Amino acid sequence: MRHPRPADLPLTIDRSAPRSLVVQIADGLREVVRAGVLQAGDPLPSTRALATRLGVARGTVVAAYDQLHGEGWLVADEGATRVDPGVHLDHPGRAPSPSRGVAAQTVPPSAADVIDLRPGQPDVTDVVDGAWRAAWRSAVGQAGARHDPSGSLALRSALAEHVRIARGVVVGEGEILVTAGVREGLQLVLTALVLGQDARDRQLRVAVEDPGYPALRRVIAALGHEVVPVPVDEAGLRVDHLDSDLDAVLVTPGHQYPLGGAMPVGRRLELIAWARDHGAVVLEDDYDGELRFTGEPVPALAALDRGDEGVVVTLGSFAKVLAPGIGLGHVIVPMPLRQRVITLRHDVGCPVPATVQDALEYYLDAGALRRHTARMRRRYRDRRDVALRLLSGLEGVRVRPMDGGLHAVVELEGVDAAAERAVVAEARARGVLVAGMADYWSDLRPRHPAGGLPRHGLVVGLGPPSLEEGLTRLREVIAPA
Repeated sequence: MRHPRPADLPLTIDRSAPRSLVVQIADGLREVVRAGVLQAGDPLPSTRALATRLGVARGTVVAAYDQLHGEGWLVADEGATRVDPGVHLDHPGRAPSPSRGVAAQTVPPSAADVIDLRPGQPDVTDVVDGAWRAAWRSAVGQAGARHDPSGSLALRSALAEHVRIARGVVVGEGEILVTAGVREGLQLVLTALVLGQDARDRQLRVAVEDPGYPALRRVIAALGHEVVPVPVDEAGLRVDHLDSDLDAVLVTPGHQYPLGGAMPVGRRLELIAWARDHGAVVLEDDYDGELRFTGEPVPALAALDRGDEGVVVTLGSFAKVLAPGIGLGHVIVPMPLRQRVITLRHDVGCPVPATVQDALEYYLDAGALRRHTARMRRRYRDRRDVALRLLSGLEGVRVRPMDGGLHAVVELEGVDAAAERAVVAEARARGVLVAGMADYWSDLRPRHPAGGLPRHGLVVGLGPPSLEEGLTRLREVIAPA
């Protein structure tokens, strides 16, 4: 059997040292195991390979290995010498990577049955089907392909057709750029806005919904721009609360995040008119726009932004309708900003591999995304019904209306910040991860009143297949018998 590829071990020997070479090699191997470079079950180099690298006789290495075999550090199996699988040492310098989400929680290692109901995690169990495999097989067959920095022309054409049918936006492929998702698209557009100013280091003022999507707020702040919270109501962002000197407004009009309402046409037209009057750009995050299970998806804000002097930039991705790991999205850029964004994209390049672009193009052209989206609308509608059945009617609990999307907002009567944290912690102790509503507000000491909107409560994802079990446990936390 061929010897498996081992770790490249940081071993050295000193021929002038009083210790023998056998002892030096054995001591060095013990140290790399203690340091975690080699772990339980890892293969070691063959005696011939290690002897060649160290410049010693093979018999010297064999003797060192034999010594460690006798001490219980090593075993021989499957044609290789390995660290004994029973050797488990603590390595203080190592720490598990925190899980990502609105409010990352540390899960006890013993909690093997933890159910993650934090929002933003779609059900990916049925993504991989015949159409998906065929798309990736076709893409891999074009492994040498190279695309324009704006993205594959074929993919941009497919995306133009997709947003026309699914979102009511009529654009050509020249108005679309491929991105690595909404966050990367937001960075690209904000950087282009700065480069268009006389002062290259000018700080932008960007309005965001409050409550709103915290990850995108962090992107704006990380780029050095000012985040300006603006209140929302049941119809979305309050246009009458916008400052006159804003550079951009970030909104989720199709499905306000996290409260879930869709911005009506009148409010949309009011926002576009405000942006034209004040020389600002509207950044439309088309969050969950296609996953509406009450009626048809609402046309995107960009569908109302007609003419050559458009003000709406649309940021989209496939993270929720397909899977977050795809890492592909798009940005639709109006004429006044388009050339700046295209020039910047050509300067920095496109971060999305050609194979990923080709796979998504084949998948879109086959009509597979439309079919998958229809399936997921039905599935999330059923999940909404499960949430309503298990959580509605409990004393002091209200589940906000859900017209679409991957999550539900659960209001808890009389809950303050400390009580919310306690509920989240108790749910975690019961093996259920949820997010607190406080994470979505820009400031819990607000500049404006909440207007009856919940400052505290829970945001619960509907994506996991084990939703019913997770909600049953959560019910026991928020409404104990």
